[in-house]
Amino acid sequence: MIAPMNTLLAPPQPFAAETERCRQAQAAWERLTIRERLRPIRALRRLLAERGEALALSVTQDLGRQAEEVLGTDIIPTADACRFLERNAPALLRPTHVWLSQRPLWLFGSHDTVYRRPHGVVGIIGTWNYPVFLSGVQIVQALTAGNGVLWKPSELTPTCAVALHELFLEAGFPPDLFVRLPATREAGPQLAEAAVDYVVFPGSADVGRKLARRLGERLIPSTLELSGVDTMLVLSDANVPLAARAAWFGTTLNQGQTCLAVRRAFVHRSRYDEFVERLRAQAGAPRFEPLALWPQAEQAERLVRSAIEDGAHLLVDGAVPEACDDPPRYPPTVVVDARPEMAICREASFAPVLAVLAFDNIDEALRAQKQCAFGLGASIFAGDTERAEAIAAHLDVGTVTINDVIAPTGHPVTPFGGRGASGWGVTQGPDGLLAMTVPQAVSVRGWSYRPHYDSAGGTDAATADMLKGLLQWSHGRGWRRRWRALWQLIRGVRGTLKKEKR
Repeated sequence: MIAPMNTLLAPPQPFAAETERCRQAQAAWERLTIRERLRPIRALRRLLAERGEALALSVTQDLGRQAEEVLGTDIIPTADACRFLERNAPALLRPTHVWLSQRPLWLFGSHDTVYRRPHGVVGIIGTWNYPVFLSGVQIVQALTAGNGVLWKPSELTPTCAVALHELFLEAGFPPDLFVRLPATREAGPQLAEAAVDYVVFPGSADVGRKLARRLGERLIPSTLELSGVDTMLVLSDANVPLAARAAWFGTTLNQGQTCLAVRRAFVHRSRYDEFVERLRAQAGAPRFEPLALWPQAEQAERLVRSAIEDGAHLLVDGAVPEACDDPPRYPPTVVVDARPEMAICREASFAPVLAVLAFDNIDEALRAQKQCAFGLGASIFAGDTERAEAIAAHLDVGTVTINDVIAPTGHPVTPFGGRGASGWGVTQGPDGLLAMTVPQAVSVRGWSYRPHYDSAGGTDAATADMLKGLLQWSHGRGWRRRWRALWQLIRGVRGTLKKEKR
């Protein structure tokens, strides 16, 4: 038999051999109990404690980050994510039996259970700014849920990728179940074309849009954790010294190469001057920080220069900073007297750049911050935390921290994800684990009474009585009407039973 022409001309899917090996390993892995799948998770957590410093040094070798910072931002949160799974995954992934009290009357005799099935093979495209945490959490959640994983590490962290992969294998995960793909720029788009069942991508909004379009064409579901232009709100009753320290930390952590970095600080006008002076004291003498890629530095230069040309001012007097060296270095830069329509307040950047804006009332601040399409995270600094929580409800973002920035978003039990241009789906916590599964409802029905089978060719008087009575008995207004409907329902059921006996 001759194969169809479109089959003969169809190009082979990327990573076909790796995907097939992973799929075969996943079929065996899925059959294990959740307790059995958690044993290597526990072993991995112990290895992170024993080898964490060496793993952090691999990030230092790749990116130049301080190993102590990597321990705090990557290693410890990943280990905590493992412990969360050990403690909670069995209950979260357990089949859920639907209570009989929730069953509608017309499904009498059925027993329903909802199972959490794995997607199959999950493709994870790694990022470089937090290479252990942002990849590691997704990998352990996918594996715990019963999936196999094809992991494409960032081309900027090849040393860390090898070290992290070796830890997973040493912990006991089968090598064909967790497959490390080449750490190349080309491998990311290729993974989007592979025969995977789900894709996780943390990265820029521009790349995320392209990926979403292609995955949508192939009907492949995904989690996209994309860029942010995060807002800080400093209210009139805020602890301004604390808020200024938080703003500086949130701008300069990892040289500003953080999706949740503070990019816009909206400060109540009554505290604006104090905040700016506190921030100036934090800034000190200009210092140039290393960035991973030249486009980051070039964009930072452009955004700052554009803001100054539009009437804003530099926090620290001097010329508009320019990047230098190769790889590039750029100084933490704060622009004051900014306006929400400026590009620096609307474009997602990946450099230590902050814009400070004044506001007179909270409604004005909320309208201003909504001029940006990104909705990853926000922070509120206030003395009245109840009021801050009420304001949080009006922020179209995935995460809000009150009187802190960035750190609480690493909580292993809370979900993390964005809205708007910051993507969709969540990672971490119960929601992140369940995102690695597909719900499957299984309904089992006893005895043989099936009156709905006879309605396909049109209903008779008995079936009509049964349906009308069922509707009014279940949902009608008033007991008198419902009791009359009950007798109509019983009459209809008797009639359909006689019909079935014939």
